[in-house]
Amino acid sequence: MSLLYLIPARGGSKGVPKKNIKPLGGQPLIYHTLRVATALTAGQHICVSTDDDAIMLAVEAFGLAVPFKRPAHLATDEASTYEVIKHALAFYQQNGQHYETVVLLQPTSPFRTIEQVRQAVALYRQYPDADMVVSVCETQSNPYYVLFEENPNGYLEHSKKGSFTRRQDCPTVYEYNGAIYVIRVDALLRHGSISSFTKVRKYLMTPETSIDIDTPLDWAFAEFLMQYKPA
Repeated sequence: MSLLYLIPARGGSKGVPKKNIKPLGGQPLIYHTLRVATALTAGQHICVSTDDDAIMLAVEAFGLAVPFKRPAHLATDEASTYEVIKHALAFYQQNGQHYETVVLLQPTSPFRTIEQVRQAVALYRQYPDADMVVSVCETQSNPYYVLFEENPNGYLEHSKKGSFTRRQDCPTVYEYNGAIYVIRVDALLRHGSISSFTKVRKYLMTPETSIDIDTPLDWAFAEFLMQYKPA
């Protein structure tokens, strides 16, 4: 099974400007993900898809080649993950390399571990009919208990129906944490988007390793964890 480890890293971050190369724990944020990828596969099977010259230089300083520069139209807020993956696959296909699986690792998940990615890929191998194995964590905002929506009359109602008086009695609900996506290429091309997948298996991660950096507050918390995480 041929795997492409794809790391999407556009330069236009708004929440935390230039976050992909901003130092976290003494090194650019993206290095935490590059370290994981290089521990799992050879450099020629790692693709950093970026539109940003500074990110390209940082990746090359780490010791990896950047195979192409992502077109500007695929680096906007509107560009989909599907389009980014499809663009990368097309590049490799044009160069005679056909991948059956994409392991998508976002740089904004610096606490994801080598072993977690290895386990997610192993889980994916167990289910040849699955469209994707995706990393999740148990949501702290359970829709059966603490999430509400307004009804047509303006009154709040539970987002999910159920008569639960204690949070621990509610069904377990998971959320994508953005750390690991192991994607079957033919399923992606057939469905046209990750959100259209119908056969998705979960890989459960801990809250600490599920941190996804999107805002300055996320960044501050990540710095705290970097400084105080157990040895």
